[in-house]
Amino acid sequence: MSDLAAVDHVTLSDTVYRSLCDALIAGQFQPGERLKIRDLADQLGTSVTPVRDAILRLTTDEALVFRSARDIRIPIMNEARYLEIRTIRLRLEAIAAEAAAQIATPRDLDAIGALVSENALALKAQDYARCTELNQQFHFLLPTIARLPVLHGILRRLWLQMGPTIAHSYPAGGSSMVDWHYPVLEALRKRDSTAAAQAIMDDIYHGGLTILSHVQKRATVPA
Repeated sequence: MSDLAAVDHVTLSDTVYRSLCDALIAGQFQPGERLKIRDLADQLGTSVTPVRDAILRLTTDEALVFRSARDIRIPIMNEARYLEIRTIRLRLEAIAAEAAAQIATPRDLDAIGALVSENALALKAQDYARCTELNQQFHFLLPTIARLPVLHGILRRLWLQMGPTIAHSYPAGGSSMVDWHYPVLEALRKRDSTAAAQAIMDDIYHGGLTILSHVQKRATVPA
C-alpha cells in the first residue's frame, strides 16, 4: 500500500475519511486487501478513533467490508456488481459529458487535454499508479466542468467501489485505458454534446473490457 499523507487534527474525522476515500479511488489498496486500523492511524498520524469512524462510513458507502474489528477488507468486485456500476456510469457520465460540451471554456479544454497527454506519457513510462490517478481525474473533471456537483458526488461514491479494481486491472489494459479519451476531448472541442456523450460511453464500455475480463478471471480463482 502506498504511503498516506499525515493529516491535520482540526477536522480529524472528516479529513481521515476524505484521505481514505482518495486512497480508495486512486487504487492505493488492492482488492481483497486486509486493512488494520492501527496501521492506518500510524500512517495518517492520528489516533485510532477517527480511523475507525471513517471505516464505518466507508462500510456504509460499500467501499469496505467490515467483518470484525480484526477483519476489514477491500471488497473483491464480482461480475454482477461491476456490470451494474458500469450501467449506471454509462448513463451518468454521459450526462456529464453532454453538459460539459455545452459550456467548456478554453481553460477547461486545456485542462482535460493536459490530463490526456500526461496519462499517455505515464502509460508509456509504465507508471500505472499515476495512470490510475490521471484516469480518475479525467472522469471527475467532466461533471466539474459541467457544474453538476450532485452528479459528481454520486460518481465519487461509485468510484470508491471501483478504484481498487480499476487500478489492479490497469497494467493489462495498455493503450485502451487512454485511447478512448481522445474522442471525448475532440467532441468537447467541437461542442458536440451528442458525440461527447457517446464518446465517454465508448470509453467506459470498450476501455473497460479489460477490467471486466479481470473481474471475470478473478471470479474463477478459488478464495
